[in-house]
Amino acid sequence: MLFVELILYLLQNLFQNMKSKIFLIVFSSLLLFSCRAKIGVAKVHTESNHIISSELKDDPAFDAVIAPYKKKLAATMNAVISHTKVDLTKNGENSNLGNLLADYTFEGAAEWAKKNNKPAVDAAVINIGGIRSTIGKGNILLRHVFEVMPFENEVVIMKLKGSDLQGLFDYYAKTQKNNPVSHLFIETEAGKITKESINGEKIDPSKDYYIATSDYLAFGGDNMVFFKKGEMISTGIKLRDLFVEKFKENPEVSAPEDVRVSFKK
Repeated sequence: MLFVELILYLLQNLFQNMKSKIFLIVFSSLLLFSCRAKIGVAKVHTESNHIISSELKDDPAFDAVIAPYKKKLAATMNAVISHTKVDLTKNGENSNLGNLLADYTFEGAAEWAKKNNKPAVDAAVINIGGIRSTIGKGNILLRHVFEVMPFENEVVIMKLKGSDLQGLFDYYAKTQKNNPVSHLFIETEAGKITKESINGEKIDPSKDYYIATSDYLAFGGDNMVFFKKGEMISTGIKLRDLFVEKFKENPEVSAPEDVRVSFKK
């Protein structure tokens, strides 16, 4: 039921500027029913159309039905899971929130690899566009993580030859985009790579490297087509679940301030 409630929470926030309760009723009913039995296509009928607009009036009966769920959900989503003394933002080439989440991605993948007797993870790459919100200084609530990462992306590990990693560095040189990294250093000048390293070491073209990322990027999302040359190792870990776990493990967040990406003119 928590999953269903979280879906409703996300939907309510998505449609918070319009009275779309008909949509929510239909969606939640189908979702709840699908948890119990498969829906036969032959039994689904479209009898009439309902126009969803801001002119829809509040339905007291509907409000009464969802009230206890909203109360329970609010308590869950507003639970304090960590704390930060500074604003966690997406600003700049080395945003503290971006680098923090890249580190969490690396740590989660590295722990999984060790536990499952897989080769050690060398670095991590995530995309700044996948981080959909920021976190202000103070208490970090569970809902903040859902706002930051509303997607169901999975953590995967990409096995890449050192020679194929050049595509990663070329991507940063071309896009000049502040996609967060962990255990990587990338410096460009006038659109060309001037320095590149993993864990402070030069790339060995003949060596296999293991890069933690999201399944979205692994399949070439955000034009990261270089990942397609690699071999994917699935972890089964959802990025958001990992972030929640990592925030809980760190009651006081230490925001990274090191330089990992540098775009010089």
